[in-house]
Amino acid sequence: MNLFFRWLLASIAVAITAYLLPGVSADTVTVVVVTALVLGIINTFVKPLVILFTLPLNILTLGLFTLVINAFLVLLTARLVPGFEVANFWWAILFSLVLAIVNSFLSLMGAKR
Repeated sequence: MNLFFRWLLASIAVAITAYLLPGVSADTVTVVVVTALVLGIINTFVKPLVILFTLPLNILTLGLFTLVINAFLVLLTARLVPGFEVANFWWAILFSLVLAIVNSFLSLMGAKR
C-alpha cells in the first residue's frame, strides 16, 4: 500500500509540475502515471550509477552537477514515454527542481494524513 501511495503522490506531482511549466507537457492521465513510474525506475536504478561514474565531477562542482544529471534523466524519460514532452534542457532542469519541491510538499501533506 505504501508503494502505491508514493506512486500516486509522484503522479500527482508530475501532473502539477507539467501543468505549471509551459515547456513541459503530458497528454493524458495515463501518460502522467507512466511518466511517474518510468521516472521512479530511472531514479532507482540508473541515477545511482550515473552519480557514481561522475563522482569526481560532482565533487568538483560541489554537487551542482547533480542538477545536470537530473535534467538528462528527465530528458531520457521524455524519450521513453510517448506523450510526455520536455521542450529543452533548461525546461528539464526547471522541471526537476519544481518536481522536487512539489513532491516534498505533497509528501509532507501525505504524512499528516
